Amino acid sequence: MKPLVEIRDLLVKRGKHPALRIEHLAIQNGEVLAVVGPNGAGKSTLLLTLARLLKPERGEIQFNGQQARAESDAVYRRRIALVMQDPLLFDMSVFDNVAAGLRFRGMSKDEVQRKVPLWLERLGVGHLAKRKANQLSGGEARRVSLARALALEPQLLLLDEPFSALDPPTRSSLLEDLGALLKETGTTTVFVTHDLPEAAQLAGRIAVIIGSRLRQVGKPGDVFSFPADDDVARFVNHKRVR
Repeated sequence: MKPLVEIRDLLVKRGKHPALRIEHLAIQNGEVLAVVGPNGAGKSTLLLTLARLLKPERGEIQFNGQQARAESDAVYRRRIALVMQDPLLFDMSVFDNVAAGLRFRGMSKDEVQRKVPLWLERLGVGHLAKRKANQLSGGEARRVSLARALALEPQLLLLDEPFSALDPPTRSSLLEDLGALLKETGTTTVFVTHDLPEAAQLAGRIAVIIGSRLRQVGKPGDVFSFPADDDVARFVNHKRVR
């Protein structure tokens, strides 16, 4: 089965400096891939490149077997949803925040009225539909931003540190709920995290980026037990098997 996204010989620069190099990475339909690595390694660069907010210096990105660059940015972005680390909610009600993307894509009023409550309930914030976004807690805002993204039913969901800056109980609850939802919907997801236990819990595979290079991709147990090089071993705090 062909992957949803396939990357080959990718080079992305920030200014004049290489920010990310990937020789090959295939993201399978329906999988959850965690992207881990030290601060500044290039994790968010990968996410922004997949969202077409950064343009590669060279390389090939295929989406469903077709060259991604063959589509306009507008058409391509209809296939994806991006949730940044800080929930970027509009100064309006929770309902209208989740409805905004659907309305922008021309969905009928009846369909919006059906979908928004469904996704608010799925994320556990249905009771907050009429509340203003600026009155939400950090965990509530994170759930609303996820509801807004998932309501679009994207082919590819991109998440940048979706659980950061949350207290442990809120983080644990959201991690569990999101994991169940992604499994239920089969949404192909790439999420950036610095938290290895979080990556292992949510993702079927982990991609390790260190020094702006993709160093290893594999199941969490394989990456933790058999790191590909000494840098990966230091990052996962495990003695490398030689």
